[in-house]
Formats: sequence, structure tokens, C-alpha cells
Amino acid sequence: MLRKALILAGLSALSLSASAANYTVTVEPNYPASQAQEIYKPLMAYLGRATGHTFTLKTANNYHGYWRDILANAPVDFSFEEAHFADFRAQRQGFIPLVRVAEPTQFSLLVSPENTAGGTQGLMAGTIISMPSPSLGYLFLGELYPNPIAQPEIASSAQTLKDGVDAVFAQEAMAAMVPIYIAQQYPNLESVHLSRSLPGRSFSASGKVPATVRTAVTDAMLKLHENPNLIDVLTEIGTTQFVKTSAAEIAGNERMLRRVFGYPKTTPKPAAAPAPAASAKPAAAAAVKK
Repeated sequence: MLRKALILAGLSALSLSASAANYTVTVEPNYPASQAQEIYKPLMAYLGRATGHTFTLKTANNYHGYWRDILANAPVDFSFEEAHFADFRAQRQGFIPLVRVAEPTQFSLLVSPENTAGGTQGLMAGTIISMPSPSLGYLFLGELYPNPIAQPEIASSAQTLKDGVDAVFAQEAMAAMVPIYIAQQYPNLESVHLSRSLPGRSFSASGKVPATVRTAVTDAMLKLHENPNLIDVLTEIGTTQFVKTSAAEIAGNERMLRRVFGYPKTTPKPAAAPAPAASAKPAAAAAVKK
């Protein structure tokens, strides 16, 4: 009897091991890799506990590398990114938007109080700091100043979303283009321009991810705000909670990338049907890849 029980326990353990899988999650390079690890590590661990799988954060060193990986359709299972990237993956690579941050995305052009008088045109002789192309803030600046001959110097030297704000305080730049949730942290700065509004950042799944896993991840993300241990994660990424979304909600935003080098000129093909199931991949410890 004892031998039979041990055999059954062993088979059960093997079954659980076989069903557990490792999934990669890519995020926009708004932080250096080591900082991104600290920010997203609790979220990766939470998803692991909630779903029984292992989630590994995959980062790019910069937006050039991030865009290159997107164009190459580099293997990744989940992505957390702004609407233009999320729609590109949905339209061209079969990704499925699951949830998004509750708040819409909007960017603010911040200046010191003494630089507000001329509005956006008053910045023509100065420098604006932004995350590099094709970040959403950089593309919004292109919409604001469409004429390259008549625009301020746009320095895409920021390595984090707050670098531009630091440059404004240090008087190294006249303005910084930042998301609203960053701008709200600096009431002593003034906004001279608000971008148009887009659906908030989406958490999407590759069509190759089994439907059961997509459902489990969706449910976990929708309950994220109920976990008091993860409030800091929500605060850091600038949201109060996640809500459901769909490809239809973000459709059309990938066209913002049409002037970015490497953008495919072909019309997006209809996405392939997502996988209803798939064999599990070997589980692995959570980590950050470069």
C-alpha cells in the first residue's frame, strides 16, 4: 500500500511538472535592465503563483533594440506596451490583447513656470528631452512639430521616463515629454501641451500561448489591484488597476509607426487563429534577460 501511494505521489508530481511552463514577458525599455528587474520581479512572481507557471522578464537595452526585436518577431509570449506597439503585434503577429491599464495614455510637455509664456512655440530655441524613437512620447512630439526644419532640438537621450524631468530641473533642457502619470508627480512644473489620448498600455499574449494560460493570466491581472503586496508595482507602472481590452479597442494605432525606419509597407495580414492548447515548455526560474 505504501509503495502504491509513493508511486501515485511521484506520478502526480511529474504531472504537475509537465504541465508547468516558462513564459517570457517583454516590456518597453523605460528603465535600465537592472531597474526593470526590481520593478517587475514582484509581478512575475505573482503571475507564477496565480497560474502555476513561471514568468521571465525579457528586456531590450533601448528602443532601437526593442523595435528591432518587434520587426524580427523575436520569440516572446507576453508583452506589456503602449497601443502603437500592441496594435502592431496584434495586426501583424497574431498577438491577443488581454488587459490594459485602466487609465488612458496621454503625454504632457512639461516646462518650468518661467518657460510657459510662449507655449509650444516658445520652445523652438530650446531642447526637449524624450525617450528615443519609436517610443510613444517621441512620436507624439513628431505630431506636435511635424516640420523638421521648424522644431526644437528633440534630444532622445533619456534612459528612464524621469530623466527628462531631471534635465528640466537642472536647466539642461527647456521641456520634457512624459506620460501623464509621471507629470502628476511634479506639481511644480507646468504643462504647455497635452497629447491626444490613446487606450492605456496593454498586456498581450502571443497566439501560441494556450487559451487556458491566457485566461489564467487575464484573471490574475484583473485581480492584481486586490493584492496589497503589489500596490507598489501598480504605482510604479502608473495605474490603479487593469481592465479587459481587445484588439478592436487599439486597432489603427500601429499606423503611428509608419514613418519609423523598418516599418513594413505591406498591409497587415489577418492574424492566424490562436492556439487552443499547446504542449508545455520546461519550467525555469524567473529572471531578466537582455
